[in-house]
Amino acid sequence: MSFAGVEDRNAIEAEMPWADRDVPKTLWSMLSETAGKFPSHDAISYQIFSGPKDHAETLSWSQLRGQVGRAANLFRSLGVGPTDVVAYVLPNCNETVITLLGGAVAGIANPINPLLEAEQIGSILRETNAKVVVTLRPFPKTDVAEKTAEAVKLAPNVTTVLEVDLCRYLTAPKSWIVPLIRPKLKVTNQATYKNFNSEIAKQPAELTFDDPQEDRVAFYFHTGGTTGMPKVAQHKYSGMVYNGWLGHTLLYTENDNIMCPLPLFHVFACHVILMAAVKSGAHVVFPTPQGYRGDGVFDNFWKLVERWKITFIITVPTAISAKMQRPINADISTVKTAFSGSAPLPLELFRRFEKATGITLIEGYGLTEATCLVSSNPTDGVRKVGSIGITFPYTDVKIVKSTSDGLVEAEVDEIGEICISNPGVYAGNTYTEADKNKDLYYQGTHLRTGDLGRIDSDKYLWITGRAKDLIIRGGHNIDPAEIEEALLGHEAVAFAGAIGQPDAHAGEVPCAFVELVAGASITEAELLEFCKEHVQERAARPKHMTIMSELPKTAVGKIFKPDLRKNAITRVYDETLEAAGLPARVASVTDDKKRGLVAQIAMNGASEADVGASLDVFTFGWEAA
Repeated sequence: MSFAGVEDRNAIEAEMPWADRDVPKTLWSMLSETAGKFPSHDAISYQIFSGPKDHAETLSWSQLRGQVGRAANLFRSLGVGPTDVVAYVLPNCNETVITLLGGAVAGIANPINPLLEAEQIGSILRETNAKVVVTLRPFPKTDVAEKTAEAVKLAPNVTTVLEVDLCRYLTAPKSWIVPLIRPKLKVTNQATYKNFNSEIAKQPAELTFDDPQEDRVAFYFHTGGTTGMPKVAQHKYSGMVYNGWLGHTLLYTENDNIMCPLPLFHVFACHVILMAAVKSGAHVVFPTPQGYRGDGVFDNFWKLVERWKITFIITVPTAISAKMQRPINADISTVKTAFSGSAPLPLELFRRFEKATGITLIEGYGLTEATCLVSSNPTDGVRKVGSIGITFPYTDVKIVKSTSDGLVEAEVDEIGEICISNPGVYAGNTYTEADKNKDLYYQGTHLRTGDLGRIDSDKYLWITGRAKDLIIRGGHNIDPAEIEEALLGHEAVAFAGAIGQPDAHAGEVPCAFVELVAGASITEAELLEFCKEHVQERAARPKHMTIMSELPKTAVGKIFKPDLRKNAITRVYDETLEAAGLPARVASVTDDKKRGLVAQIAMNGASEADVGASLDVFTFGWEAA
């Protein structure tokens, strides 16, 4: 179906209300419907290594449905009912897909980021009260099994751990060597350990329990985990089906092949890609356990596209940047579109990608709390680079601002908080903890995202800032509080403020500003070393430290972060211009009503083309002073 603009969106909505759409009620129904239509079509493919000729395992839709049915039956046999939780701490592999789908059919599936520390994983397991955990059997060059064992010890609610052995994906001689060098796991937790594949092989492919045709919570996705107790968002079947329906209606058919090197603990991979494939019958390819982080994935990326005859590429700005550093050494003529999300895309990177590949690049927007999809630039219409496009059918976005009379809706191009209502928003119950849902909705229906934005006269949505102050490094959310709390633990630090500074590769990376205790003496380098020891998450460790005589503060003593951001933009842009041998420098950074923070550049004889070549790699704007 054409998706060229607001008119097409409105026409789809005008056909009938969402409640009247003939869509499956449950995940098992949706999977069974597709497997019935396309039983022998490829559903998912996985290769543990990134080479274009490396061994891969492909499951058809019929085979995938059978494995999901067996997994769901296994989970039920282990005491998992419709309100019980199956968590998984896994890298990407076919078992991860089977666990996600089978867990949501039997009960509630809870994907957990395997890069988190044991304490963070344990806190999520306690928060969700998980009964069963699926994770890796010990395997070389990964500590997932060991971390999960420690995490389960912190979560007495977990009764069973099911292990996935990646060794089965290996070919000789690696398949002979790994069992000999496999790390030994000393289990000291309370759970019973079993082999995942051996156990599901004992189960029938058809469900041994009823699948009531009614809506319910079927997924828990954690939104943080960088400090203390993470927030856990709950997703219903209806939200998942909505994402699948959007993908099928607007993009995918059973003849499409989708490259998805994103992790299966993230909503982008799970709901936007996988569920759209489950609804449409498209084929999803997952290269390597770490996806884009996997060895050789970027070096072999275009050859993998050729191998699998990929029609859609799923990506993020950091991955686009990495791809542009590799030659396009394969036939990529099958690719129709590339989709970018998770973080803002710099204009220069957008231009370079389209020029180098000839592939149409589409930017969109979604978030965990909304079960994901919200808006996208139209695939068949006008793309406004830098915007996040128009809202999808049955999604309503309001821009809300605070006034003396309370919250009111903003006018065209006025900045306010982005608030969303759609079938993926579980109004009143977004988070598992009731207290976290207080004041989270505008008029009781629209999720307050914490993102600041505006809607222009053509109904395109633009993000201009983040009310939540999160640092988004390559699509990964970092809570600045983790950095600030670590620094405040140093006896020489009186105040600390952490923000994201511009970065050409990751969009932004963390940096920190501190004010010292009177009479204290310490260097910025020493504070950076201190952070390496005391900031638990590696991605959150600041890349730059600035000691100030006094941090900017508000009238009530809070650190005024807009001034810190202006400071960081000035420093990074000036360093970039100097490195390029240009005389231009930042004269000031202003807060533009429509574009957010914009650097005013004193050109000093430099050309705008040369300055643009240096600064357009960043997501913050600039203009000649």
